[in-house]
Amino acid sequence: MQKFDAIRPFYDTEINTAIKGLVNHPMMKAIMSFTFPDVEDEVWKNQLLKTHSIRDFQCNFIYQSVQKILENSSEGLTTSGFEKLEKHTSYLFISNHRDIILDTSLLNACLFDHGLVMTASAIGDNLVKKDFLLNLSKLNRNFLVQRGLSPRELLQSSKLMAEYIGQLILRENRSVWIAQREGRTKDGNDSTHQGVLKMLGMGSEETNIIDYFKKIKIVPVSISYEYDPTDALKMPQLLAEFKAEKYVKEKNEDFITLLSGIIGQKKHIHIHVGAILDKELDAIALENDNTNKQVQAVAQVIDDSILQSYKLWPTNYIAYDLLYKTDKFKEQYTDHEKSLFERRLEMRIDCSNGIMTEGFLNMYANPVVNKLKYENAI
Repeated sequence: MQKFDAIRPFYDTEINTAIKGLVNHPMMKAIMSFTFPDVEDEVWKNQLLKTHSIRDFQCNFIYQSVQKILENSSEGLTTSGFEKLEKHTSYLFISNHRDIILDTSLLNACLFDHGLVMTASAIGDNLVKKDFLLNLSKLNRNFLVQRGLSPRELLQSSKLMAEYIGQLILRENRSVWIAQREGRTKDGNDSTHQGVLKMLGMGSEETNIIDYFKKIKIVPVSISYEYDPTDALKMPQLLAEFKAEKYVKEKNEDFITLLSGIIGQKKHIHIHVGAILDKELDAIALENDNTNKQVQAVAQVIDDSILQSYKLWPTNYIAYDLLYKTDKFKEQYTDHEKSLFERRLEMRIDCSNGIMTEGFLNMYANPVVNKLKYENAI
């Protein structure tokens, strides 16, 4: 098991020692003061120091933090599809990705509420460069996706991660969350990158990748926020891509985005858990024996599930109508909701910049565009 040491979260035997190293950190105080505003420092510190497992840390502290985030920065979280999942069963959740921390934290809160196995979750090592964040992520059962590698290193890293994911799901009965592509979606276009599926296949001892995909029980997940608290922060990268320029992140940009996602206003949030891919995989295996074509078909099936079950909000319909200069979806929102969205647009970006305005509107409108491709989806 030592071969996973570079990427794995803490073992339960390491939890208490890690907590002792973090309990007096100013960021831990900030998190706990936010989560338990009416509790004396010594009370939560004593409780933390009695914690000896990831589950206890997640249930007694992180779950409470998530509830506080929802209370302070949203108008509620709704869910669908969780009743299809079985207790004591591990799954591979492949999800669209909007927010660095919240996507997985909210999914785990929902799994906990439904009495289901919570996940180990992938996180880019670029997001946890500070020691405190790295240790906090390892306390919260995150495993590291190594970024910025040479092609040879990337191959080795992908194989290691694939084996680790297989180990978690098949041997430790631990569910896993992974995004459908590298990094968060910036333009509202959710699509599954075939490279993610090929990486997962590297962990297989099966000769047939479809057989392995059936064993790890793939469940597509779609998460949608009425307002993306990091929408304006995604604009510089979209602008650079439009100009075909290489985008270089500012120092601490990831941390600012992480913080904005947590405290920024989201209004309504919905998480839908799709059906486990099973019959779809059988059909793909019958149609194709070429691995690349099979992977392509699996990516399409995941996309179909995520896009069709993505919950649209008034903001999505407003953005669509503004972008395409139509009133096609005027029944889906009120004048007040429209004026609020337009005000947000004016406050958050330079509306004299047509490219930026279009990018902002596309971010919210593209889920509508994608859903229109499916008959009766809207």
